[in-house]
Amino acid sequence: MSFFDSNSYFIDEKVNFLKFENSYKVFNDKGDEIGSVRQRLTAGQKILRLLVNKALLPFRLEIRDLNEELQASISRGWTFFMSTISIDDASGTNIGSIKQKFKLLKPTFKIFSNTDELVAVITGDWKAWNFVINDSSEKQIGTISKKWAGAMQEIFTSADKYNVSINPDFNDESSKIAVISSAITIDMVLKESK
Repeated sequence: MSFFDSNSYFIDEKVNFLKFENSYKVFNDKGDEIGSVRQRLTAGQKILRLLVNKALLPFRLEIRDLNEELQASISRGWTFFMSTISIDDASGTNIGSIKQKFKLLKPTFKIFSNTDELVAVITGDWKAWNFVINDSSEKQIGTISKKWAGAMQEIFTSADKYNVSINPDFNDESSKIAVISSAITIDMVLKESK
């Protein structure tokens, strides 16, 4: 079974002290670990993070299965305002992009195919932890919601847990990879944009 065959993903941040790179475990709806999302930074980027606002810096997020095989990656170059983020499949072929849009108290991400056609829009609420995923015709195809692990864990760690659900009828392969890649990395994209 391929990483992108699932329709429900549970994302669990791995808490590391003094970390520079974000890291998450990915589980399916049965609670089985199916992969990970990791941020990759060069030594130079780690040093720059101490000196420059990280919202301006480039980043690369890798989605890997349990065998450590790359499934997809999301990357952004240097940016100064609303950024455009590239989505690549496992072979490094560009399959789309994410464009952040500024809306007061409503984070919005538009997902485009590699031919620049609108595939989906992810829109969040003012707390930025309940998102709706709509296709280009504004039909809801999924959700992203905070999966609380209990008040004590939320108080003592910065660990984020959330669930990404995609409608099983949404099955265009490259569009699904682009939408799921965008959705499961949204916490890191938001963190890197602050």
